[in-house]
Amino acid sequence: MDKRSGDQSDTNKLEGEHSSEYAPYPKLDPEDVAPPPQENGDGGTSVVGSQSHPSTNNNKSTSPAPRKSVSWKSELTSETTPSSLPENRATNSYVSSSPEASPLSSVKKTMDTVRDALLRWRTKVGETSKAAEDLAENVWQHLKTGPSIADAAMGRIAQGTKVLAEGGYEKIFQQTFDTVPEEQLQRSYACYLSTSAGPVMGILYLSTEKLAFCSDNPLSYKVGNQTEWSYYKVVIPFHQVKAVNPSASRVSRTEKYIQVISVDNHEFWFMGFVHYEDAAKCLQEALQGHNSQSV
Repeated sequence: MDKRSGDQSDTNKLEGEHSSEYAPYPKLDPEDVAPPPQENGDGGTSVVGSQSHPSTNNNKSTSPAPRKSVSWKSELTSETTPSSLPENRATNSYVSSSPEASPLSSVKKTMDTVRDALLRWRTKVGETSKAAEDLAENVWQHLKTGPSIADAAMGRIAQGTKVLAEGGYEKIFQQTFDTVPEEQLQRSYACYLSTSAGPVMGILYLSTEKLAFCSDNPLSYKVGNQTEWSYYKVVIPFHQVKAVNPSASRVSRTEKYIQVISVDNHEFWFMGFVHYEDAAKCLQEALQGHNSQSV
């Protein structure tokens, strides 16, 4: 026996003398060891082979498994937002959706609302404080204008009681002065009229036809040896009013006056108004309105 035949017989002998636990190496198809497909972000399709199982029988041939096509989409790997979810509103009338504002925009809107409210409140408080300050100054000046602060305060209380008892300033105006048909009272102001005997406390009436003043209390005057009492009245129809001039003292800004000049150059000085600004404005507007109608 030559060496070649001896090697072959040795090989056959080794192959036949394996133990029962021996398992031959699996036979792999070249495509089974190919690298896996590279996945891209746009999605696509790759072909992969199925892994072959090791055969325990050396004599059986293993046929390669059929190729499988695997598909994927980029949408499957991306996060789904509520806007991309399917809606079933068309098929279910009980389902509806309402957009929700962003939390940041909601907070900004709330802050803007609070800021606007604070600005309005600050403006209102400023206006109210200014009006309250002016009213306090006017009331104090009104009380100081008379000869006695206590008498002036009691006189205002008595006048208020009289107005309530008579049914309002409109009734008092009609009872105190002669009026023409359709004449209506527009404003009334507590003030003083300057006279040679001193300031006289009373009410200045502004109607559609005239300016009229009447003292709160009757004043005394001498007729011979007798003392008479009478209310002090001033009546100036608008067609006889030449000018209305608001003014203030150069020494004290709280001392404010309204000068009324008649067409025959008589001057009437009113002072100590509780509501000075409104009185000056309304008197000037009434005179301008009457002048525009008479032209």
